[in-house]
Amino acid sequence: MNNGLVNAIIAYIMWGILPLYWKLFNDVPAGEILSHRVVWSFVFMAVLVAVQRRWGDIRRIAASRSQLLPLTASGLLIAVNWLIFIWAVNNGHVVETSLGYYLNPLLNVLLAVVFLHEKPNRGQWLAIAIASAAVLIIAINYGRFPWIAISLAVSFGLYGLAKKKTMQDASVGLLSETAVVLPIALGYWIYLAVTGESTAWSLSPSMFAGLLFSGAVTALPLLFFARAAARMSLSALGFVQYIGPTIMLLLSIFVFKETVSPVLLLGFALIWTALVVYAASSVRSTKLAKAN
Repeated sequence: MNNGLVNAIIAYIMWGILPLYWKLFNDVPAGEILSHRVVWSFVFMAVLVAVQRRWGDIRRIAASRSQLLPLTASGLLIAVNWLIFIWAVNNGHVVETSLGYYLNPLLNVLLAVVFLHEKPNRGQWLAIAIASAAVLIIAINYGRFPWIAISLAVSFGLYGLAKKKTMQDASVGLLSETAVVLPIALGYWIYLAVTGESTAWSLSPSMFAGLLFSGAVTALPLLFFARAAARMSLSALGFVQYIGPTIMLLLSIFVFKETVSPVLLLGFALIWTALVVYAASSVRSTKLAKAN
């Protein structure tokens, strides 16, 4: 449990400070950053899988249509999530990215009800209702639908649902997912080269080296998270999960100087209330189940 907690804390701290890393490449278009993230993540994971001698698992996946379909879906969904996140950070929407990841666990409950036929208890339904009210308040205050937050929550929630269909080892699964979108990323590289619109290749050597590091930046928190999930209960992991978006929110206010209105703070307060209600209800349900 202690080892799992340490791994979870490391993973969510890494995810929380990622906006600082992506801000370094503010002059590179989000799509081009994404293509590099995919390619270098694939290279990083290929080396790691080779070291682990897991290529046999990759061959078995490639030969299994039942495994390939959900992995293709999860690869496309996480690529969409990465693209929206990078674009939002580099266009001054870190507050909304934080909101998206606060909403994600609550959206997971709805996805579990619809697709996995799970039955939330009253407290969990109350949490969902409070969170929905918060999104409505934020949308009215924005004057528009908070599409960044909702898109991030939906894409990552569906990604988790697709992962439930595969249950692959973290290293093998991540390499398979990046392999799915690798041809798209390489095709985009070719397009940028042909049209002369490539930006990343003209970066200074130190900045380009930093972009190469995006593979490790992407893969490492996912690997720490997988180790944590194997050692902790889901309810305990849920408490730790909010480290990431909390760090993002603090960065948006104190580092990136984004404006946070009183109504937006009210919306976040409702989200935090929903999270407390959801976590307390989940812990209570777990204790009752053990008692019975």
